[in-house]
Amino acid sequence: MSGFCILCLSWLDQTNPTVGNNDYNSPTFKKLLDSLQQQSWELELIISGFAIFGLFTAYEPIRVEMINAQNEDSIYKFVVYFILNIASSILLFNLLLHVILRGLWIGALGLRYVSGDIEFEKLRYSERFTKYLQKRIVSFDRYIANLENYCSVLFAISFLLIFYVLAMTMIILSIVLVANFVLESEHLPERVGNVLGAILIMIIIFGMFLTFIDFITQGWLKKKKWISKIYFPIYWIFSFITLSFLYRPLVYNFLDNRFGKRLILLLAPIYIAILLVTSLEYRHSNYLEKDQRSSDKFANKENYLDMLTEDGDFPGEMTIPSKVITKPYLNVFVPFSENLENRVFAYNDSLKLENDRRGLTSSIQINTNWSDQITSSRQKDSIRKVYLKTINEMYSFKIDTLEMDEDFIVTTGINNILGFETFLKISDLEEGKHIIRLRRKRKEKDAIVTLTDVILPFWYFKD
Repeated sequence: MSGFCILCLSWLDQTNPTVGNNDYNSPTFKKLLDSLQQQSWELELIISGFAIFGLFTAYEPIRVEMINAQNEDSIYKFVVYFILNIASSILLFNLLLHVILRGLWIGALGLRYVSGDIEFEKLRYSERFTKYLQKRIVSFDRYIANLENYCSVLFAISFLLIFYVLAMTMIILSIVLVANFVLESEHLPERVGNVLGAILIMIIIFGMFLTFIDFITQGWLKKKKWISKIYFPIYWIFSFITLSFLYRPLVYNFLDNRFGKRLILLLAPIYIAILLVTSLEYRHSNYLEKDQRSSDKFANKENYLDMLTEDGDFPGEMTIPSKVITKPYLNVFVPFSENLENRVFAYNDSLKLENDRRGLTSSIQINTNWSDQITSSRQKDSIRKVYLKTINEMYSFKIDTLEMDEDFIVTTGINNILGFETFLKISDLEEGKHIIRLRRKRKEKDAIVTLTDVILPFWYFKD
């Protein structure tokens, strides 16, 4: 960090000392900007280096947390980490490309110092090749200038693209907020909420479509006089929804520059190509796949604790210690998820609170009440007992043809994941292969049906 500060200070010392004068109309300030932009490549490389190091460090933890949120059915947490993953990927790709081009640019400058411009006459090529190369290359200085332009624009557009990701997120968030607080509002009559929510969502989608059309056509809707009158209020509203007022000068500085336009159009197909390439996979079999769910014929490693050895490995809907069990008991762990709690509420609706506490919340608590209905520790403990009793009533086990109904307790398992744990007595089982099934009761109208959620194979051999 101290080295970074020294580099920044030495860089500032080389510029105009009147840094404090920020009157943009002042000739002194314009002179300062001209001086800064001539030497900006130094800070570009410093920032790119630190950013790439930080992104490489943070990328894997972000990906792991995204997978964890997906496994826990935590939609808010998943969206946050998914956006961070996309932003990190875009920024990492652009900054790596920027560093490569800057390296090429520095190399070209060094070569120019040694050999100057290209002298086509000394190459002694035929007249046809000489004219062609002179037309295509023109001069070595032009090549260096083009590299400089690409590097500068690419560095700026890297951070602009992050704002575009943020803008898309804000639009999706707006639709979600309308759905939660208008369509499903308990403070509005159902009919009014449905009509008002549908109108607001249609307005947001229509505005999003027009904004996207204006973006890909690089301002076509703003150029047509009669269309611009209709589009202006939508543009004004969406400038707040997408937070474009934060980065609008960058956008229009790109659009009024032919070179910037070309680079934006060039990057779009590159991103699409990268997306397609990363989605490719080679199939080795017509029938077998690695990511199948466990069954009586397939054992997925997500269901066996001793096989979850990597940071990105998370348990499936049910886990047991190993494929081979040598002890007279079987430890079973069922991870908690929001979907599991929804099933509990559907089975025992008395547990469902009027004000659902799930979702995004602050760690700063003014009081510790769950709701207006639950005001004491005794009530909380009582509710938890009913909750766990419902879990034990819903879930049971079957090993081969043997019915088992052991009680769960709440615990934390691998990677500190919250879940339910129990131990099944298996000392009476014969040695060899067995199939364990996690069974769940579900209410359907006036009847209760039993479903099989998970099927796992394991082998039992006495120690």
